Amino acid sequence: MPPKRRPLALVRRQIDQLDVRLLRLINQRARLALDIGRIKKRRKWPVFDAGREAFVLRHVEQTNRGPLSARAVQHVFQAILSECRRRERRRR
Repeated sequence: MPPKRRPLALVRRQIDQLDVRLLRLINQRARLALDIGRIKKRRKWPVFDAGREAFVLRHVEQTNRGPLSARAVQHVFQAILSECRRRERRRR
């Protein structure tokens, strides 16, 4: 069905399903970040790695095909990275 002809309720259900998938993926990413945090702790490395964060932000910006702008994608990923880093610090 063309996007303009789909019922609103159907589109909202699709968004709800995607939200659940996104949440699972974000939590999976956070678990992996906590694994990295444990490795860093054993090696006595700092939580924040500016080079890695810059790489992640560049990577998602270059991979982005829209409709979100590069700035919007960076904003979303900065929030995810920040929250993962905060969680990692709480575990130390």
